[in-house]
Amino acid sequence: MANDIAISVEGLSKRYLVGHNNQADPNATLRDQIARNLRGLARKTRDMARGRQIVQGDTVEEFWALRDVSFEIPQGARVGILGRNGAGKSTLLKLLSRITEPTSGRIKINGRVASLLEVGTGFHPELTGRENIFLNGAILGMSRREIQSKFDEIVDFAEVERFLDTPVKRYSSGMYVRLAFAVAAHLEPEILIVDEVLAVGDSEFQKKCLGKMDAVSQSGRTVLFVSHNMLAVQKLCQSALLLDTGRLDLAGTVDECIRRYLVSAGSADYSSNIDTSRPMITDIRLVTLEPRVDREIEIAVRWHLPEPVPGIKIGIGINTLEGQRIFDTAPEDYDLQTPWSTGLHEATMRIPAQALAARTYCVSAGIWREHDSLDHIATAFSLTMVAAPVRRYTHQPTYDGLVSIEAKWQIRPTLL
Repeated sequence: MANDIAISVEGLSKRYLVGHNNQADPNATLRDQIARNLRGLARKTRDMARGRQIVQGDTVEEFWALRDVSFEIPQGARVGILGRNGAGKSTLLKLLSRITEPTSGRIKINGRVASLLEVGTGFHPELTGRENIFLNGAILGMSRREIQSKFDEIVDFAEVERFLDTPVKRYSSGMYVRLAFAVAAHLEPEILIVDEVLAVGDSEFQKKCLGKMDAVSQSGRTVLFVSHNMLAVQKLCQSALLLDTGRLDLAGTVDECIRRYLVSAGSADYSSNIDTSRPMITDIRLVTLEPRVDREIEIAVRWHLPEPVPGIKIGIGINTLEGQRIFDTAPEDYDLQTPWSTGLHEATMRIPAQALAARTYCVSAGIWREHDSLDHIATAFSLTMVAAPVRRYTHQPTYDGLVSIEAKWQIRPTLL
């Protein structure tokens, strides 16, 4: 492996076995049930003897989270990893971080890796913030003196000095992420891997993290960044990898990958991934059948709350394909309160005619309370606005801008 290559991946695949429980036969006898349990025990015994994954269930299905993925990342590169939920992004990062082993393929890594994949990764809940800083540094192979030299900088960045000697199990999710990111970024790994967990923090903290990752990359270290925030990927990354259903769909420039990702995102299906145990957006759709510049556009969004969440807010955003925000809106902007009682809720939002130009946009949605994001869909679907037909005495505008407005012109005679 050349010294100028930080990560080399060849034919990487990861297979999981998923168990399914067959519906019990109401007419089954005790003998049938015993036989069923014995067959399951025999299968698990064979799997254990062969060193295979032990799966609960009557039948087993293979699921390939990654399939034949190959790429190289140079030293000092800043690479964004894009893809829908379930595309294989988190699986890839876990393999690169050595958290799990691949089913097939090879990974070659040149340097120490620090990972921030999910809230709590690498932290022991019973240990204090101070103890976890030293624990993580030791895992990265740093000496106690090296960790101490960075200690004050880590604490200052994470803004948790007041709770430094409190067990981290009592930290809020925001505090947890601030400290975890500070540790990962400041202990000088050659390769820094950051997943979507930054979405847990507030906007100021996210800006702070992006600035730190930029500084890390400027010092010659390698950064892998997974995010649904296209503007953040554009600002930070020099190139990108686009995953689709476990395969590498495109390796190229950030703009190329973002454009393909956003254009293909309109077919996302949220109804099959509903988790009613947490606040969640269950559906967002375009109600208007033929979106046209001269017509009002209606968008509907639904969300489910497993319990009352006072102060919750729902919002919808309109972005360009490159991720630039055109505008966002929430019911509270118009003195309406977002419903917060238990159950399924729906709201509709109307964009007035002559607001959006004839081009393709992306629609996003989120629910939050104060500064905490509860659920966010960065790319719900693409919205393609069609130009209005030319009418008599009406000039057909050229739609080079982001919006379409009815400007008021006045022509004066030539002034002599």
